[in-house]
Amino acid sequence: QVQLVESGGGLVQAGGSLRLSCEASTSIGSIDAMGWHRQAPGNQRELVARITRSGLTIYNDSAKGRFAISRDNVKNTIYLQINRLKPEDTAVYYCNARQIGVLYWGQGTQVTVSS
Repeated sequence: QVQLVESGGGLVQAGGSLRLSCEASTSIGSIDAMGWHRQAPGNQRELVARITRSGLTIYNDSAKGRFAISRDNVKNTIYLQINRLKPEDTAVYYCNARQIGVLYWGQGTQVTVSS
């Protein structure tokens, strides 16, 4: 079983930046893929970005250009850098990990962008 703990969310003004972190309870080198989703009030949860064990990254079209996913295998942590934040980025951001066909989720971290 993989436990995920997100951090780094908060209240930020539009145009600012945040870096979200997601620490896994196991070596992320053994995890097939990890990623970030987000869910805004009244909306479905949507993919933001994913990174595979080999380092391949995939972004939702809406995330291209301002979001960057990365990983640190030593710290067993993935990151989501968000630049030029917009009010529409306001959401709960969830980390997930897929290992041997099982999908694990973190509890989420709130990002609120004020205009």
